[in-house]
Amino acid sequence: MAAGGGSPSIVEYFGGEDGYRCGYCRSDTGNLSHGMWAHSMTVQDYQDLIDRGWRRSGKYVYKPIMNQTCCPQYTIRCQALHFQASKSHKKVLKKMLKFISKGDVSKVANEEEPMDSHIEDVATCDFPYRSESQVSQSDLTPLAVDHTERVEDEDKDSGETKEEGNVQKVESDSAQICTDKDTAVPAEPSHSAKAVHAPPKPGKGADLSKPLCRKAKDIRKERKLQKLLQNQMGTVEGSQLQGDQAFLLQNSKSKTNQPKNIEDFVFVPLPDDARHKLEVRVVRSSPPSSQFKATFQESYQVYKRYQMVIHKDPPDKPTINQFTRFLCDSPLEAEHAPDGPECGYGSFHQQYWLDGKIIAVGVIDILPYCVSSVYLYYDPDFSFLSLGVYSALREIAFTRQLHEKAPDLSFYYMGFYIHSCPKMRYKGQYRPSDLLCPETYVWTPIEQCLPLLEHSKYSRFNQDGKAVDEGRLKELGRVRVLHKRTVMPYSVYKKRRKGPSDEASVQQYASLVGQTCSERMLLFRS
Repeated sequence: MAAGGGSPSIVEYFGGEDGYRCGYCRSDTGNLSHGMWAHSMTVQDYQDLIDRGWRRSGKYVYKPIMNQTCCPQYTIRCQALHFQASKSHKKVLKKMLKFISKGDVSKVANEEEPMDSHIEDVATCDFPYRSESQVSQSDLTPLAVDHTERVEDEDKDSGETKEEGNVQKVESDSAQICTDKDTAVPAEPSHSAKAVHAPPKPGKGADLSKPLCRKAKDIRKERKLQKLLQNQMGTVEGSQLQGDQAFLLQNSKSKTNQPKNIEDFVFVPLPDDARHKLEVRVVRSSPPSSQFKATFQESYQVYKRYQMVIHKDPPDKPTINQFTRFLCDSPLEAEHAPDGPECGYGSFHQQYWLDGKIIAVGVIDILPYCVSSVYLYYDPDFSFLSLGVYSALREIAFTRQLHEKAPDLSFYYMGFYIHSCPKMRYKGQYRPSDLLCPETYVWTPIEQCLPLLEHSKYSRFNQDGKAVDEGRLKELGRVRVLHKRTVMPYSVYKKRRKGPSDEASVQQYASLVGQTCSERMLLFRS
């Protein structure tokens, strides 16, 4: 993973505010969450936070209060390497293929998932705008590290491996990936996102350790496909993805007695007289790349039409300011690593270009262990192509593609699964997938969670009654604080602080982000 060679994450905690309007059940004050403003954030910290149930909207990062909120929102991830497209998924892929090759626009009755495949409550709540930070940039620039209690704390915690004083040390620790698990278990701790490559059991699929049987027509098809890929590969920041072509070919060969996968539909040779050309481009949105800036206005116009037609927003509501804060601004630092994806880690827009114009944009974060879907907006004129489902399938294929260069990156995070809202259950159809236990933060196969959710909208998924949150806060004094432009442990800050104690607020923050993040991130205190 990316070595955290840049600045540490800096956050401002707002606590559990009053209830907000819920975009699912329409309750005016039932949506309860804890929130913080992220002035900057490393991709490893954000990965660890979403593995504890947090999620971002622009630079606002929030965590639903699961046992109190009206519609509990469970973090959901798809195991992208093992994903098998369902019948309805394949229908959507075939529909796009027919449209591109023949111009066929037959409007099939929509029996697959809802069109707005990525609608999240961030679109329908106003909390990101009520809770914006007012702190000036100069106050956020650390000038010094206070070592006052370093020796005292080290004596006290001789069993711990981290030291209090050195910011650089903490940052380099953030690069470590926990790879202690390499076998499949029913409930896997969230911090260990290692992909499982166990050979399939008898009757569970092809033995991948044996070479595939090849037919002459398959070899001919492969040659044609190779030629096609050289002409129509998607681009990342304008450069051809040549390094991934072998993987795409390998994944699009027809396999004897094996169901077709996404790549078989997406990277299929098109006829010379194909009616349309679809290109998918990945452009960095934060900090904005030149390609992002050049296409900003066109992308915004697609978003505006989408919000007005699909979400019935009045014409003055989808402003450029709202678009920028919600879908372009991101706290994530751009990071690159030798064993990471060529485009790097951070926040991106995946643009779908049809015949030279943008018809859809998937907002995504590329993190150490996953591609995390933030939002999707599209041109309503192309609703008949089921772009919500199509883009999710393309993002799963993209995750598999990135995995070839970045072996730890093997999951596709779809945001939140909301069982109490039937419209939001479609995310559970991307299998195999796991839900995050809201109490112990272990991943649990969705099949085991659904019976519990049928019984109660809030549920602990980890059935081991003795299991606890392994990443829980163990020591408040070690929480890292930024106060008067000086980095210090909370134990030092607490002695210097004037006025009423803020210990309850810091305790709440640290218990929600967990011990590891609380020691790496800087909690701003005025």
